[in-house]
Amino acid sequence: MLIHPWDAPPEDEWRPWLSAHDFGQLVATGRDRDFPVVVPTHFSFDGEATVRLHLARPNPVWQALAENPHVLLTVLDDYTYVPADWGTTNVPTSYYATAQLACTAVVVDDPAAKAGLLTRQLAHFEPPGGRADVSADDDTDRRLLPGIRGLELTVREVRAKFKYGGNKSPETRARVAERLGERGERHDAAARRHVLNRDPAP
Repeated sequence: MLIHPWDAPPEDEWRPWLSAHDFGQLVATGRDRDFPVVVPTHFSFDGEATVRLHLARPNPVWQALAENPHVLLTVLDDYTYVPADWGTTNVPTSYYATAQLACTAVVVDDPAAKAGLLTRQLAHFEPPGGRADVSADDDTDRRLLPGIRGLELTVREVRAKFKYGGNKSPETRARVAERLGERGERHDAAARRHVLNRDPAP
């Protein structure tokens, strides 16, 4: 991923953004494969350096992880198209936010450890009053736990890019922000906030 100086967000910007996102693509390259295994998945990020998730036991990712435990978790959101006539160069572009987490994966198969991992995930995803705990001692849970495997990812490096016209003048960004507000398509409001949050152009 090409990251220009004006695209790279500070840690206090990408970290809260990533903490507010919980769906991405897990990429496991394995060894000597024509293509990596790519798994769309929910996950929970602890805000520091650990990502937790679980997948079905038949998932093809497990063989790739056995071959190579190093994986990439990529998250993309707040993307939008900027038409050519919104800027000053008559060139269209895409705005987006992304974080790519280079991680080392550890497979969790112990029933009690899997139950603990799932309980952590439920604490993140379930609405108030929803299911809170998973127990390896509960009859139903004990029957279901063998059908999944857990994953704990230790984050080794994060490469983030917030491409929102950071190299453009404040006047150009203000004009683009105004157009995004007027258009109001799917991700325009989020993209507009990012545009307005850029530092002054170099």
